[in-house]
Amino acid sequence: MSALHVLMTVAGTRYVVPAASVLQMESYSESTPVPGAAPFVVGLVQIRGRVVPVVDLRSRFGLPPMEPTLDSRVVVVQLGERTVGLLADSAREVVRIEPEDFKPPPEVVAGQGAGFVDAVAQIDKKLVLRLALARVVSDVRPEEDVHGEQRL
Repeated sequence: MSALHVLMTVAGTRYVVPAASVLQMESYSESTPVPGAAPFVVGLVQIRGRVVPVVDLRSRFGLPPMEPTLDSRVVVVQLGERTVGLLADSAREVVRIEPEDFKPPPEVVAGQGAGFVDAVAQIDKKLVLRLALARVVSDVRPEEDVHGEQRL
């Protein structure tokens, strides 16, 4: 796994994702809502000619919503065939964290955190949580509902 990670914050907590999974970071102001989408999918945005679903990490983690600010960012990640935007309160840094610096999260975090965090590391005397991207973006892919229609 890459030693470079994109650092983002959500409700004051620092999270990282491998830089190799990140296609780009963009400012965020609004998205186009999609009827029937999962509650944590705030909608679609067009980024450099590509239409991307956006997962609000605050909503995904069960945190209170926040109006977008000048610091709000969409971190566009590629996971296999899926491209998804992650809406964070801020994201501007790339940090180097060696693979051996990551430790498994405490059992209470792993068990009660819905599997969203797969590792913890310390940088600059502060903890960072590595997102389990597959779990965070699960249930975002279009799927058929009971009427045979496509859902996001």
